[in-house]
Amino acid sequence: MRPLDGIKVVDFSRVLAGPMATQVMAEYGAEVTKIERPGDGDESRVFEPVFDGGHSAYYAAFNRSKRSIAVDLKSEEGRQLAFDLAASADVLVENFLPGGMASMGLGYEVLREANPGLVYVSNTGFGQTGPYAKRKGYDTIFQALSGVIDLTGHPDGPPAKVGLPFADLTSGLWILIGALTGLLGRVRSGQGCHVDMAMMDAQVSLLSLPAARYFALGETPTRTGTEHLGRVPSSAFACKGGEWLFISASDQHWPLLCGALGLDGMADDPSLARNIDRVDRRAEVTQVLADAIAMRDRAELAPALRKVGVPAGEVNTVPEILNDPHTQARGMVATYEDPDRGATPGLRTPLRYSGYDDHRFEAPPKLGADTRRILAEELALDEATIAALYERGIVQ
Repeated sequence: MRPLDGIKVVDFSRVLAGPMATQVMAEYGAEVTKIERPGDGDESRVFEPVFDGGHSAYYAAFNRSKRSIAVDLKSEEGRQLAFDLAASADVLVENFLPGGMASMGLGYEVLREANPGLVYVSNTGFGQTGPYAKRKGYDTIFQALSGVIDLTGHPDGPPAKVGLPFADLTSGLWILIGALTGLLGRVRSGQGCHVDMAMMDAQVSLLSLPAARYFALGETPTRTGTEHLGRVPSSAFACKGGEWLFISASDQHWPLLCGALGLDGMADDPSLARNIDRVDRRAEVTQVLADAIAMRDRAELAPALRKVGVPAGEVNTVPEILNDPHTQARGMVATYEDPDRGATPGLRTPLRYSGYDDHRFEAPPKLGADTRRILAEELALDEATIAALYERGIVQ
């Protein structure tokens, strides 16, 4: 048994944010049916990077453990099939522009009549209301508009995007939160709901600390590189071999850090004992630390700092952290059996629940892999009707 066993999800979403959320639900037990268009399916099926053999690693990263049904939503028959699936679902996730689902007869108000308990999550760029509601957007557009790009990078350099699809990934988490809180609310109220999840709203909500500085101090936060506006030291420092080490020290760590670096004079200086004073003398303190750290090998310094209780972390490359012994021990890198290419690596969903079976970790579905079974077993269509749908290209 898994936490979401028995929950049925219909997934009309494509590319990243919505599929990420529904994959988490699938791996924790929900039955997720991904509704895709015949022919190409989710456009991310052909996105780079690809595994040997041509399967998209991008698609595989967000669509494991699901079922796929390929349905032509431009046809009346296809829209009816999708409607029938949604009419018996617990959760629906979609990422069409506002009004897109309603134009196909699949909007919340219509489906609510057939399925009052449905938790219907609409993931759009800018929400169902507001002057930007009809705008299209992508991850980096949301990063730019929300101020995230302006906050990212070094003070003397241009703005930079986050090294991950930050807006998509964080929006995926909010889609998941919306779906699960909607389900929890249904337990008490007996009713489903419509969740208006705007990716732009999600990004603005993440500005909590920069916004706090603006609200409290009236200042416009600026790029700080790896430094922390309110703490010194809290930054990445270059070590002797060119590797980088991130050190973050509060007042209780300060004398320990100075001792480990042989900076006894700074450790004994009462004018540097408090973080607020070190922040005022940021440039001076940071330079002295940088000079001392530059003389040390990271492989020696990092464990030495941790041994005395100073928080320090190597700035790892992606291969380094994926092959890190702790990552391996936690089982974060696992393999699923792809029917075409065999054992295929991927990143596991991170939560571990006591009292439940381990979460699923299954290959992403081939396009339309489950169409026939779903039509026969769940929609109770006879073989002649199913054959006619295939022949006319309504399903694949």
